[in-house]
Amino acid sequence: MVERYGASSYLVGSRHRAKGTTFEESSRLDPDTYAAHGGSFPITVEGVGVVGAVTVSGLPQLEDHRFVVEALEQFLEKDPDPR
Repeated sequence: MVERYGASSYLVGSRHRAKGTTFEESSRLDPDTYAAHGGSFPITVEGVGVVGAVTVSGLPQLEDHRFVVEALEQFLEKDPDPR
């Protein structure tokens, strides 16, 4: 999901819901491969783009999304510029 859309899985799902549909209904992609549920967040390098993703699952989707965001924020606070 993150690799294909360059955005968090929660954001992709939210965009579809805002249009009054679901990702599954409108994307025509295999739901066994693509899921627009919270929990996958892009790792982006300035000037490069998305280089990976952090993904968790097990909580309700908004909580999965928040968990990843908070973990990344804590990581960046410890060492915002590792050079």
